[in-house]
Amino acid sequence: MELLMAILIGLQTAGGLYLVMRRRTFSVIVGTALMTYAVNLFLFASGRLAFNMPPIYSKYAEGYTDPLPQALVLTAIVISFGMTAVAVMIALGAYLESDTDHIDMRRDPMDLDPDEIAPEDDDFYMPGLQRPKGDHG
Repeated sequence: MELLMAILIGLQTAGGLYLVMRRRTFSVIVGTALMTYAVNLFLFASGRLAFNMPPIYSKYAEGYTDPLPQALVLTAIVISFGMTAVAVMIALGAYLESDTDHIDMRRDPMDLDPDEIAPEDDDFYMPGLQRPKGDHG
C-alpha cells in the first residue's frame, strides 16, 4: 500500500511540476492544485495507512492511526480550495485586461510605435519584444 501511495504521490508531483513550468495561466493553476493534492496525500500517508483502526489508542485496540495528519489534510483541503479560487479570479482579471493568458506578458512588436524600433536590421534584437516561442495559439 505504501509503495502504491509513493508512486501516486510521485506521479502527481511530476505532473504538477510539468504544468507549473508551462506558459499558460490555467496550466499553472492546475499544476499547483495537483502539487497541493500530492502534499495532502503525503501528509495523510504519514499518519500510517491502516484499515479498520481507531484514531485513538485504547487498551482494547491492537493499534491506532494518528489523527493529527487527518486534521491537517482536512484543513489544507479547505485552504487550497480558497487559494485556488483566488488564483483563478486573479488570472481571469489578468486575462480580461490583457487578452492573453501568457505568464510572461510579452508585448507584441506590431503594437509598438515604429519610431521606437530604431534600426531596420534583420538581426536586430530587443529583449521582451519578440513573440514567445512555442505553447501559444
